[in-house]
Amino acid sequence: MAVEQRRGRRIMMSPGELDAFLTEQRTCRVATVSADGRPHVSALWFAWDGTSLWLYSLTRSRRWTDLRRDPRLAVVVDDGEDYGELRGVELSGSAVFVGEAPRTGEPCPELDVPEALFARKNFGLDEMPHDGRHAWLRLTPDAVASWDFRKMSAL
Repeated sequence: MAVEQRRGRRIMMSPGELDAFLTEQRTCRVATVSADGRPHVSALWFAWDGTSLWLYSLTRSRRWTDLRRDPRLAVVVDDGEDYGELRGVELSGSAVFVGEAPRTGEPCPELDVPEALFARKNFGLDEMPHDGRHAWLRLTPDAVASWDFRKMSAL
């Protein structure tokens, strides 16, 4: 069950705003825990299916290695230039590895929707190209915190 956001409720995104925001944005920042306990943050493209964030990660990356050892992660998606335009969301939970690694295109019905969303959003294609270097991670968040500073003008 997802943790409910307590602070900043007046500027948090509604479920519809959150869904639209995650659907339109392309880049997120993924934070993992390194073997020595230090955080590691990296940028990554993603797809949102309305419930889960799908990350297409290099399997020979520090991020992948960190998540194999400890699946906990936090992801931030944000937007805005001026202070009054800032908006974003932080999602946290545990990564689930889906499909073969690296992904070569073997049938995996669970990946049909995220691969179609990702291919359209990031490549303008109808089908997902597979390079044999990336694989899928799914984050169904345990906790979500959002903010939209554009709402502060109404307070």
